[in-house]
Amino acid sequence: MTSPRRIGASEMIINPDGSIFHLHLLPEQLTDRIILVGDPARVDMVASFFDTKTFEVSSREFHTIGGTYKGKPIMCISHGIGPDNIDIVLNELDALANIDFATREVKPHHRTLTLVRIGTSGALQPELIVGTPVIAAHSIGFDGVLNYYAGRNSVSDLDYEKAFCEYVGWNPLWAAPYVVPADKELVEQIGRDDMVRGHTISAVGFYGPQGRELRLPLANPDLNSRIEAFRYKGEPVTNYEMESAPLQGLALLMGHRAMTVCSIIANRVSTQATPNYKTAVRDLIATVLDRI
Repeated sequence: MTSPRRIGASEMIINPDGSIFHLHLLPEQLTDRIILVGDPARVDMVASFFDTKTFEVSSREFHTIGGTYKGKPIMCISHGIGPDNIDIVLNELDALANIDFATREVKPHHRTLTLVRIGTSGALQPELIVGTPVIAAHSIGFDGVLNYYAGRNSVSDLDYEKAFCEYVGWNPLWAAPYVVPADKELVEQIGRDDMVRGHTISAVGFYGPQGRELRLPLANPDLNSRIEAFRYKGEPVTNYEMESAPLQGLALLMGHRAMTVCSIIANRVSTQATPNYKTAVRDLIATVLDRI
């Protein structure tokens, strides 16, 4: 009989109070349903819908409020900006669920988490008007995070990756992109028929990596126009954001259910944007909480 794997102290750092290193959450605080947002202040917006609030923890950009919504235990946590933060958040949430903090051993029975990220995004197709909710049914990771994990190819659409790289003339200096799906059942549960199913890019930055040019010229200035024209099995790339691919890819490898839905706040084709997007985001939060 194989003994459980034990995680070393340097690999999983536990704080003196028994909480996980970055998130500062205790195993007993974890809920099976988790809302993820980028902005720490948006956690308060989500929690304003809760019936009860049982705890609140803040550490760096990671702000968490746990409670109940219509009788369901739930928590909302902010991950900050970028795919590197998703690597921290997913690994630490999974550790809270599936590693015994007393023995540091992997638990024999797997606990599955349901994770829905609610974010904002820029559209790459002209028909996606401001306020449209777009689900990252497929997410294209420009960040490279998943490439550091074994099993990456087993959860990725390799044909999609090949077709995409060939069409856009992918720069070999960049991380190899990966394409991962959201959890299909979760997409139907949350999206129903009132949200667009999209092909979403997770960029590694906001400016140059998304084709924005301020003072610095771009290495590949025509990349966005090539992406806009690309089709895979007749479907276009719909939007840019920065976290859906590592969230969905890591969740697949870890055995969790995950998806991202974003409210469109800018259209990169028409160059239109609105800073007044909070009402649309608030409505999206209410819908997700009712359906999760």
